Amino acid sequence: MRKIFIGCLLLVALAANAHSAQQPSTGVPSKLVKVRDDFFMIENINATVADIGSYGGNIAVYLTDEGVVLVDSKNERTHDDVVAKVRSLTDKPIKYVVLTHNHGDHAGGAPKMQAIGATILISVNDRENMARAPNVAWVPQFGYVGRAQLVMGGKEVRLYEVRGHTRGDTAAYFPAARVVAMGDLLTTSEDIPLIVNYPDGGSWMDWSKSVDEILQLDFDVAIPGHGPMVTKQQVVNIRNKMVAIRERVRTMNREKKTQQEITDTLIKEFNWGMGPSAGNIPAMMQELR
Repeated sequence: MRKIFIGCLLLVALAANAHSAQQPSTGVPSKLVKVRDDFFMIENINATVADIGSYGGNIAVYLTDEGVVLVDSKNERTHDDVVAKVRSLTDKPIKYVVLTHNHGDHAGGAPKMQAIGATILISVNDRENMARAPNVAWVPQFGYVGRAQLVMGGKEVRLYEVRGHTRGDTAAYFPAARVVAMGDLLTTSEDIPLIVNYPDGGSWMDWSKSVDEILQLDFDVAIPGHGPMVTKQQVVNIRNKMVAIRERVRTMNREKKTQQEITDTLIKEFNWGMGPSAGNIPAMMQELR
């Protein structure tokens, strides 16, 4: 029996000892990482900012007796690799794909997932972000508002719509596994910095509120949008660093520091402000004025 309830709950949790799993080689630089006996992560290997467009972000894989739940889909180019890795774990079909947000490195592979029978879920806000994109050809079948619950094969996934990286990020919480998949609300890659996407409605003030809400959940392991999985305490550490960066910008704004002065200070004090994060600073300054 398979059920889906849209509009109800939000909590986050999972636990983990990480082990690399046996996997087929398809030419895509990614690997399966075991989190639980029924829970895996498809993680990019040595991913850089330049790799995002080619190979996308991380995927969470939850196995049930009735089928597979994925969180995110990478992009269209990596579809065959994702399916091959799932097939190496189970002969059950991919039934649901939960999208953490609307960006192509996480949502671009969803149309092909739908074509093989998966139901695609995303928040209404980020579904609307997708629908507003230039020359849009596809949007997910279902959107939810606030909270949602998916139950399949006796296992539960709780979805929470929050604002941070975009205006409608989804955190997917797996209570039995004590894992939460956070999309780009969290990145742990050394080469792909944590940023807010202002054009899609993100906010640094709401980002910390959203992460604080997620930290109320009972989980052991967090799956980021990019980079290795981390413990709950590591999420706390990342949250504290980003709040310190935000407050440093707020203080320097009051002191009438220039954008270049702020950038130089953030690089020196936090090793943040290069690459994509440099482009985040002007809008951050505006938000915090």
